[in-house]
Order: sequence, then C-alpha cells, then structure tokens
Amino acid sequence: MEILIKPIITEKMTSQAEKLNRYGFVVDKRANKVQIKQAVEAMYGVTVTSVNTQQYVGKVKTRNTTRGLAVGRVNRSKKAVITLKAGEVIDFYSNI
Repeated sequence: MEILIKPIITEKMTSQAEKLNRYGFVVDKRANKVQIKQAVEAMYGVTVTSVNTQQYVGKVKTRNTTRGLAVGRVNRSKKAVITLKAGEVIDFYSNI
C-alpha cells in the first residue's frame, strides 16, 4: 500500500511550514497515524513529532447535459498534517 500519495503545496501549508514546521500530505484513506509517521520518516529522513489526520467526504456534484441532469460524486480523500522536530525541514522542490 502506497501511503503517501502527494504533498499539499498551497499558500496556507507553505506558511505553516515556515512558521510552525508543519507539512501536509494527501494519504491513503486506509492508513493510520503510525503508518503515516513511518512513511514520512523513511522517505524524507526526518523526525516526526505529531500527526493529525482529516477525512474528507466526497461532494455530490450535478451538471446539466443535453441528455438531462448528470449526478456524480467526487472521491473521498484523507489528509495528514505532520509536525517535525525543531530544526528539520522537508524540501519538496529538491527532486525536480
């Protein structure tokens, strides 16, 4: 199971990374906090002090088409916000 799907690189998460040493990831919805902590420590070689998770329910979306009303659902997802030990950083742009 691939636990870390992608990092969250938004304006809000970038400011939290600079001020509070917190980073966000979209993770597998079946992963727990211990697995997320181990995956981040193994991939980036840092020490994680805490992991907070959030589950998002997929929204129902509708649109009008020529054949009538089309109803669909956005996939649900899970996000994790991790806090690192003081003095450690993750550089997402080093692999580019």
